[in-house]
Amino acid sequence: MTRIVPRPATMRPGASRPPLLLVLSVLGGAAMLVPAIHALTLGDEATARAFGWSGLLFVMLCGLFWIARRGSVPRRPARSQLLVLPGTFAALPVALAVPYAEATGVPYLTSYAEMVSSLTTTGFAFTDPGLIPAPAHLWRALLGWLGGLFVWTAAAAILAPMNLGGFEVGAPGEAGRGAASLDRSGTTGDPVIRMGRVASDIAPIYAGLTLALWILLVATGQRGFDALCHAMATLSTSGISPAGGPSEVGGGVPGELAVALFLILALNRATFLPGGSPGMREAARGAELRLAAVLIGAVSGALFLRHWVGAVDRGDPTDLTAAAAALWGAFFTALGFLTTAGFESVHWGDARAWSGLDAAGPILLLLALTGGGVATTAGGIKLFRVYALMKHGQREIERLTHPSSVGGSGRRARRIRRQGARIAFVFFMLFALALAATTLMLAASGIDFENAMTLAAASLSNTGPLAQAAPLEPVPPRDLGSAAKLVMCAAMVLGRLEMLAVVALFNPSVWRS
Repeated sequence: MTRIVPRPATMRPGASRPPLLLVLSVLGGAAMLVPAIHALTLGDEATARAFGWSGLLFVMLCGLFWIARRGSVPRRPARSQLLVLPGTFAALPVALAVPYAEATGVPYLTSYAEMVSSLTTTGFAFTDPGLIPAPAHLWRALLGWLGGLFVWTAAAAILAPMNLGGFEVGAPGEAGRGAASLDRSGTTGDPVIRMGRVASDIAPIYAGLTLALWILLVATGQRGFDALCHAMATLSTSGISPAGGPSEVGGGVPGELAVALFLILALNRATFLPGGSPGMREAARGAELRLAAVLIGAVSGALFLRHWVGAVDRGDPTDLTAAAAALWGAFFTALGFLTTAGFESVHWGDARAWSGLDAAGPILLLLALTGGGVATTAGGIKLFRVYALMKHGQREIERLTHPSSVGGSGRRARRIRRQGARIAFVFFMLFALALAATTLMLAASGIDFENAMTLAAASLSNTGPLAQAAPLEPVPPRDLGSAAKLVMCAAMVLGRLEMLAVVALFNPSVWRS
């Protein structure tokens, strides 16, 4: 009698691996143990229990959820990867806010807004920093740091293959058209594999740079805890600080020089990090760094002259020490807001006192809206898009005098001036519409128009300190109502996702093979 052996069922690629969002949730739960351990070292057992037990419970729940849905595989890997982005920035903070609310006594909605602000690297403080314990500050800074690492990783693993996140300006093909190739790529299209491979390359660099900056800041005179928070805030451009920024905790100009050196990474990531084609990385490197140098130099010079004119009116223009302090204060502050970290120089107040003039709020707002480099932790419109629009405008001016001329500089430069400028303009208009809509919704919640516009710009550009630096009379966080907090949370997530990724997420034509 012939024995029939049943044929083993074949398992689709990725069926034995957990979803990417579940992996990120486990990492978030494990990260709760860091502030728990810190609280134990301080003798704060209540805070340690809040973070420790929450972390263990969250990891256990994630494990049970994986067991329950083990074996399911998404039909569209590319779409599932894009869905991870809003899931990480909007849904994951629902759980991350639980230990924060328990440890600080802050209402849950405010705690949720804090977690969204931290994870999106916005860094807007919805609670008074002086009223929360040190482990809670560490939790905010750590989430901002992990959010920055996730942005770096997702840019190379998800956005670059899909021609999104700024890569669409210089890459061939339409924005989002790389999704079909990911769907046909088998196991290489699995989000866990892709993110894991990129993270294994980026995470050591990211952690090593953070450690190096931490050591430098400690050497300049900052306390170890403050230096660690500021190092994580610099690499992630979150601007999260337990003491109001590097200018409030010592270190002076040497500490600001160290921070400025590492903030350059937010102007261009193509120097050593993966993502995009080699040609695109080369074009972005030159364009972004040159444009950033021009913007920072122009703003620093304009602010310095502004202070100098004010000093002339007051009769003390020959104070060289004050002049040097004003120049450095303008340079570092301009760099801080262009990279959307929002750091102010220790001499920024001295510069205003020297000239007798108020802060240049509108200039800082425009710098933050411009933003840093493509696929970096910086927010805003991004330098490469502004560069594409600038080159297109320059070419149009040339054609006014020479209508029959042919633009040179190669195929890549022509693409940036044409298709790249077109998609950059589309992004700019979407960003402007989102800014207007967010401003109107914040104004409808009871905030005056000037502050509503500043809060909208701070949220969409992921530059939380802008809300306190730009307006003459900023709104205290305690005066923000529930509606305003929810609007700001949505704007922060939208600003971090970028509008083109949202459009691609809901555009059916993107997912056609």
